[in-house]
This record gives sequence, structure tokens and C-alpha cells, in this order.
Amino acid sequence: MTQELHLEGNTLPLQGIRVLELGSFIAAPFAARLFGDFGAEVIKIEKPQGGDELRDWRKTRGTTSMLFRTIGRNKKSVVLDLRSETGREAAKKIAAQCDVVIENFRPGTLEKWGLGPDVLQELNPELVMVRISGYGQTGPYKNRAGFGSSAESFAGLRYITGEPDRPAGRAAASMGDTVAGLYGVIGALMLMLQKARGVETGGSQVVDVALYEGVFSLLESLVPDYDAYGMIRQRTGGALPGVVPTGSYLCQDDLEVVIGGNSNSVFVRLMRAIGRTDLAEDGTLLTTEARGAREEELNGAISAWTGSMPLTEVLDKLDDAGVPAGPVYDAPSIAVDKHYLARDMIQTHEVVIENEPELIRFPGVVPKIPGHQGRVSWVGPELGQHTHEVLRELAGMDADEIAGLELQEVR
Repeated sequence: MTQELHLEGNTLPLQGIRVLELGSFIAAPFAARLFGDFGAEVIKIEKPQGGDELRDWRKTRGTTSMLFRTIGRNKKSVVLDLRSETGREAAKKIAAQCDVVIENFRPGTLEKWGLGPDVLQELNPELVMVRISGYGQTGPYKNRAGFGSSAESFAGLRYITGEPDRPAGRAAASMGDTVAGLYGVIGALMLMLQKARGVETGGSQVVDVALYEGVFSLLESLVPDYDAYGMIRQRTGGALPGVVPTGSYLCQDDLEVVIGGNSNSVFVRLMRAIGRTDLAEDGTLLTTEARGAREEELNGAISAWTGSMPLTEVLDKLDDAGVPAGPVYDAPSIAVDKHYLARDMIQTHEVVIENEPELIRFPGVVPKIPGHQGRVSWVGPELGQHTHEVLRELAGMDADEIAGLELQEVR
């Protein structure tokens, strides 16, 4: 193992770091993907006979979903049965050669299998462990099952999402899982940076991320507003209470534009852009409270203006005026947008679907680090594609031992 965390030449920032992923679905795999995007060797352990269930999510043809191909990129797939003694022993040998282990099982599962932090960090004292679960490793709810959906509900996000006259809504992506993954990576890198600086941590090298806490951390002043003002946020559809004007507006060609005109200076520029100098020069509208009280009037004026011309013209005029705005894009629009393409945020890779290779567009790497750009070397691999390589090189197993392990796991 190496701990070269500084940037040299054109190497990727995490080159030389090895990560073991003992996770499935989204939270832990998303965290591990970020390591892989920037050069870490990521080894993903998958169960025999099917592997990560994410391989089947939103799949309409072929054997492996594009969701798995996306989140599993830059990873090596190794099939091991962690419920078997031989599988666990192999996992221990791999962990002993890693810098980071990332997992998202229910608390106590790794301990039950003899793979808890006490065991793995005794084998490898330098090991950083990232543990992602629904409610964290401590507290009265720690043993509850937790998915991103329940975390978003428990954290308060679902309560304020959607239309006021309908049941709680959700974002059409797994926000709870991905946010937890981001926090897991941040925590791991902080501990690794401490070690690289020679700082004594004085405690366990474990990052404890609860799905609900990641979501809760994004909800700004939800609870402080309740204490200070007695305000209980409610569902308000596409609008944010007290943030006016902002929202989605229909254009002449039935396409939508989202406009953010809620700061004082931007509000004035927006009103001038839509030809309402009377509102731009109305000094009583230079507070968020005052604009909130006249929300219907202001939104009506903006809607009348956007509805008089097509989306492209609306965007050009708002851009000229320095008003933040963006089109409400669908997947086809994103895939051909010149800005996405210029920043390499749409990358094409060959994927075999139904036994035939096809060119598929995938999302690029975030963030940009000039001179040390992350990269997608390959998309999510086939199940067990790297089993022999990893068990031979890191677990020290020969061909007969690997064959015996595979035979045991298919029984």
C-alpha cells in the first residue's frame, strides 16, 4: 500500500490507493466510484449468483443495467460469498492490502461475519473504514433497516417535497444514498490526510455515516426556523417559501425555463429584462418579505413575458441581462448540449447489450482538477470479471484454490 496523497506530474490524485467495496445498491458503491474516478484501485465484492442487485435495476434489455454500468465504473468485480468461511478469509486477505474499506450493511452485520473494524484494523492498522447505514452505528434506531427513501422521510425532506394537496413526493434520483456516499468519501479523505500529515488521530479509523443525517444536513434552517419563528415548512410544489421570484415558467413553445431572480440586484435586472421598469424601480420590493407578499403578481408578470417567446429567445435575453436561468432538460437534451460536451460531461463507451456492442453515453467525472482530471477507464464490469486476478494477486491464492472456492460458492 502507498499513501501518496500529493499530486505529482499528471498522475490521478488517488493513484496508488486501494479501496475494498463491501457494499451493494447505491450508497457505498457511489462512494467507491468516486475513489475510482480519480485513480484508486477499487475492488468490489459481489455475492455469487446474481451479484449486486443494482445490476437488475431499471433494466429493459440485456443482462446488466445502465445504472450498474454507471455506478460500477472503474471497479474490479470479485465474486465472494461473505457468508462462507472461505469467502470471509479471502476478503480479510484483500482488506489487509487496502487503504480503505467501504460498506453499507446494517450495523452488526460485518461483526457477525468476523469482518468488523476490530478484526480488519488488527490485520491492517492503517486501514480506514467507511460505514454507511440508515441510522448510523449508534443510537436507539441503529438496528433498523434503512434505504435512501426512508432516510429522506426521516430527515424531513419528503415532508416538504411535492404539491401541497398531494402525498409527499420524492426526487427522481436516490438523493439520500448519493449524499451519504459523498460524506463517506469526505470522511475517509480527511482521515487519510491526517495520516499523510503525520497527525495522530488518537482513535478508531472509522467514518460513520447515517443516510438520514446526510439528507438532514442539506435542509438548511428547517429546525431553526421552527424554533425561531414557529414555522413548519410545508410542501409548496416548485416554489420555495419566501424566495421570490423563483421557479419554473412556461415559454411560447411549451418548454419550461427555471429562473432565479430572488436576490435584490438580480430581481431588478430581471424586471428590466421583462420590460417592467415600474417593478424594477419599486423600492418597496427590495426585501424578500415584500416580494413574497406579492408573489402572485410577480410570477404573473414573468409568466406573461416568457409565454410571449420561445425558450431559446428567453434564455438569450436572460443571459444578456445577467439573470440566472436554465432550461428544464430531459435526457435527450442533456446528451447533445454543447456545454455538457465541451466539459466532457457526456462520455461514450462501448457496452455489450444482448450480445452486441453498442455505443452508450455516460456521465463524466466531477470535480474538475486541471492537470489531474479524473477519468472513466471502463464502465461497470461483468459479474466476477476480476475474481481470478484479485484473488491471485492480493489473496495469494493459486488456480486450484480459486477453482475450489468457486465450486463451493455455486453450491
